[in-house]
Amino acid sequence: MKRLILATILSVAVAAPAMAGGDWVAPVKDPLTLKECGSCHMAFQPAFLSADAWRKMMSNLANHFGDNAEMAPDKVSAITQYLTANAGGYRRGVSDSKITDTAWFARKHRKVAPEVWTRKDVMSRSNCPACHKQAEQGLYDDD
Repeated sequence: MKRLILATILSVAVAAPAMAGGDWVAPVKDPLTLKECGSCHMAFQPAFLSADAWRKMMSNLANHFGDNAEMAPDKVSAITQYLTANAGGYRRGVSDSKITDTAWFARKHRKVAPEVWTRKDVMSRSNCPACHKQAEQGLYDDD
């Protein structure tokens, strides 16, 4: 009985951030994804896009939002597999291939003043850690 109670308490504690307003997503845990994607920008959580959107993005790394992010085919395959296996569902997973173009992103940021995006410490809609200090850990409830 004690084990059942402990297991229940632990499962609620783990799920609590996800249930508290939806401002938590599972952080990136894959070392290769963290290394390769995180070398240029925050390694975005797979839940932010659908599997199809991740496949589309990973299939055109020569033109990755204006930059060449090409890497060895085995790395592309492994990262694509990780991203698609952990891709977003009905709430965050969308067909857009750019997180900042999604309806979800627009809704969550609708009250952000336009000048915020051009501040020196922000510079881009994709610079999540500028405003969300724990973004890399999947916590976005600090807004």
